[in-house]
Amino acid sequence: MNSGLSDASRTQGTAPSAAQAKAQAFGLGFDLAGIAALGAPDTAPAFDAWLANGYAGEMHYLERGADLRRDARRPEPGMRSAIVVAMNYGGTQPSGPIARYARGDDYHDVMREKLDDLGRWFVAASRGTARTRAYVDTGPVLERDLARRAGLGWFGKNTNLINPSLGSFFFIGALFTDVDLETDAPFEADRCGSCTNCLDACPTKAFTAPRTLDATRCISYLTIELKGEIPTEFRAAIGELLYGCDICQDVCPWNVRFSRDVTEPGLRPRADRVDSNAAELLALSDHEWRARFGGSAMTRAKRRGLARNAAVVLGNRRDPRTIPALEAAARDDPEPVVRAHAAWALAQFE
Repeated sequence: MNSGLSDASRTQGTAPSAAQAKAQAFGLGFDLAGIAALGAPDTAPAFDAWLANGYAGEMHYLERGADLRRDARRPEPGMRSAIVVAMNYGGTQPSGPIARYARGDDYHDVMREKLDDLGRWFVAASRGTARTRAYVDTGPVLERDLARRAGLGWFGKNTNLINPSLGSFFFIGALFTDVDLETDAPFEADRCGSCTNCLDACPTKAFTAPRTLDATRCISYLTIELKGEIPTEFRAAIGELLYGCDICQDVCPWNVRFSRDVTEPGLRPRADRVDSNAAELLALSDHEWRARFGGSAMTRAKRRGLARNAAVVLGNRRDPRTIPALEAAARDDPEPVVRAHAAWALAQFE
């Protein structure tokens, strides 16, 4: 007998409510959770302009997936809502040469496991009538836009999403579903006020305007995403940073006041990533690098990228005791980009 209900309506009738979905997300260890309807992101025009200005640099995957990012319903046809979550990664940790987000296990794995658990619960609670798909910073989705629409925070002048009770040291993920869930109110307020701490503190002046980042000047991009040589004009500004940069978050008043200790075991920092030795990293073989950093987000830069960064740090430090390590790298490293940066570092001693 035909009930007269659409497939979506039948799914809606058996699926968990938005409140139940968010409660389950909190129970799995997420620190924030909200619901947003899928559709065209408010930031799509700004994203297109950002790409057109060349601010993505070598991150060509962003341009390849731009069409899908212009509407959150396109990556997975039939999806209607997103359960958007956030997980704190420990803004109270001391600053150091490796950005806080990369000091524990790979956040993609940690977040996806929990989102997959959330998805399995959602499908089971829907008696198998619902579909879900998890996204954690790897799909063609503007997750930051979804998070604002789900009420999780506003866009800070440093382009990070800021939550008034958590700051900005958190990861964002989303579970898409084909169920129409009740949405949360978007976060409309801008609570940065007249503060420009993040813009003023950036060593490479990567912000062309509030909320506009030229990634090609950003230390995180230069030490992680850039695969070739780091432009000489930025090397001194990198200072002691080996992987990533937290400076624009460190100086944010919302982080100074509201950052929390990390609670998720998988994201807790490993001692050798809080205070890594640049000379030691420069000398690591590929096998040693994999053994030390396998399973962490630091694999993104590969051994050659991390060794390249280590050479820059040693050049900035100018400690004569590291000259032998730099000479060995300039002469023997299998990667041309590492040899070139080691040679540059040695020239800083002249």
